[in-house]
Amino acid sequence: MDDKQRQKRLRLLIKKLNKERKTQAKKIDILCNDLIAAQREFIKRLDTICFTANFFEAIVGTTDLSGLLVTADKLIKDEIPDANIAFFLRQADSFALHMFESDQPITLGKQHLENCFTPELVDNICKSNKLCALDDMFAMGLQGNLIELNKISAVTIPLSRLGSSLGFILIYRSSANRLTADELNNISAVSCGLSRAIASRQAIYHSAD
Repeated sequence: MDDKQRQKRLRLLIKKLNKERKTQAKKIDILCNDLIAAQREFIKRLDTICFTANFFEAIVGTTDLSGLLVTADKLIKDEIPDANIAFFLRQADSFALHMFESDQPITLGKQHLENCFTPELVDNICKSNKLCALDDMFAMGLQGNLIELNKISAVTIPLSRLGSSLGFILIYRSSANRLTADELNNISAVSCGLSRAIASRQAIYHSAD
């Protein structure tokens, strides 16, 4: 075998090795990215578990509906900074709105967002029994200044017990700091337990009448 053939075979071998090295490097990158993504997802789940555990530990000692909602309000605000919280609970032919003094609602013209909720809108959101964004609320009857409403990020999280709606939580803040999926997932994770606690406190209240 002459030198030219050796050099040719050597170049082919080097080319093959480089190709295999690049392929291997891509596989390693994909594996590393998958590991990083899995680690991030694991951390998110741990955060949700931690929030859920702390939430239920805090509300278990409350004995009345007002105390329960005050505690839930504080815990949700701790989890979602700068958020405004309102609890809409269904009643026989209307609804009860629960808000607390620490709230600083965003002004929409001459009224706050929670004041834009009519009995019909509340009923429609309750019947949907799902997480609703502003677009969903408009479709269900929310009326207001579109320019003003563009300034906020808002969502409702259902409160239900055995498939029956008890109401929902309204959460909103400035659109400059939009509500994130992780924040809403954490609140959704405790909504079922909170619903049971609300139903329990309401039953105690009605039995005492």
